[in-house]
Amino acid sequence: MPRKKETPIKRTTTGKGANYRPTKSGAGMTAKGVAEYRKKNPGSKLKTAVTGKVKAGSKDAKRRKSFCACSAGQMKKFPKAAKNPNSRLRQARKRWKC
Repeated sequence: MPRKKETPIKRTTTGKGANYRPTKSGAGMTAKGVAEYRKKNPGSKLKTAVTGKVKAGSKDAKRRKSFCACSAGQMKKFPKAAKNPNSRLRQARKRWKC
């Protein structure tokens, strides 16, 4: 049986279907965008960014630590984005408090 062709994710930050935050407000997906993604992909465990204060050792603290470690690798891989303070990578790290 042929696989159903998936439609690409619409990565817009303004207008209808705005599922991503603009760079100025910290990059990353919006809550609406995450909800839409999870609706299209049942069983997905995608969540929004951990932005508030968290208790040390909690699930959210571990998620933040994991994201920060992963995005630190992205900073090494893409030095051009790492040097630009307005890049989506740097803004997302700032929002996650890395």
